Amino acid sequence: MSTEKRAGLRAVVERVVPVVVRRLVVHEFRAVHSLGLWVVRRRHRLPEGALPVPYTEPQTGTMWAFLFASVLETVVLALVIPWPLVHLILLVVGVYGTVLIVALHATCVTRPHVVGADGSLRLRYGALFDLRVPAALVASARVERRFPDGGGLVRVGGDGVVDLAVGSQTTVTVELTEPVEFVRPLGRRGSARTLRFHADDPRTAVAALTRGPVPPPLTPERTAPSSPPDLPA
Repeated sequence: MSTEKRAGLRAVVERVVPVVVRRLVVHEFRAVHSLGLWVVRRRHRLPEGALPVPYTEPQTGTMWAFLFASVLETVVLALVIPWPLVHLILLVVGVYGTVLIVALHATCVTRPHVVGADGSLRLRYGALFDLRVPAALVASARVERRFPDGGGLVRVGGDGVVDLAVGSQTTVTVELTEPVEFVRPLGRRGSARTLRFHADDPRTAVAALTRGPVPPPLTPERTAPSSPPDLPA
């Protein structure tokens, strides 16, 4: 398909399909892809020298509880429903729901937060949220456990604060020199100057954010200065 045809098809899809539906469909495709990454023990787009910052610890028990409930429901319905067509439909829906729960957890495991070697920050929650912050905008970072009020994955306050909570808590607060824009899970846009997010190991994340850029390794073209030669007697 030519570039013009792809652009035309994309324009038609954007005009006909609501943004919420598009984002949910894309998220499910990414969730299945993340399931494959999880199986082979790989992470999504982790640059060389960057620090992965996992955040799944508070929600792992809840996800496995949902998985157990989904499997149990699928088995019970398969035993109780006597009509073949209804039985097949519910079985397909149950298996799909079970796989999707595992895939959703896989997106969070394979897409951690990232602190780059240059001090930049990438905040993620699975495939639903992705915010990049250049190193030059990071003014300070500190360990701070908070329990934000309200529901939803991304909580945006009127004072320029965004909370990306996991298990209803955040453990790291990052102050920026100027606001950054981001896209919320269902497509709405926002901006924030203070970022609060959860990290399983907040001290390591804060240390990486406050240490400054990591110098590149020595190469044959960039070696340490040698000691001066001995003078002749």
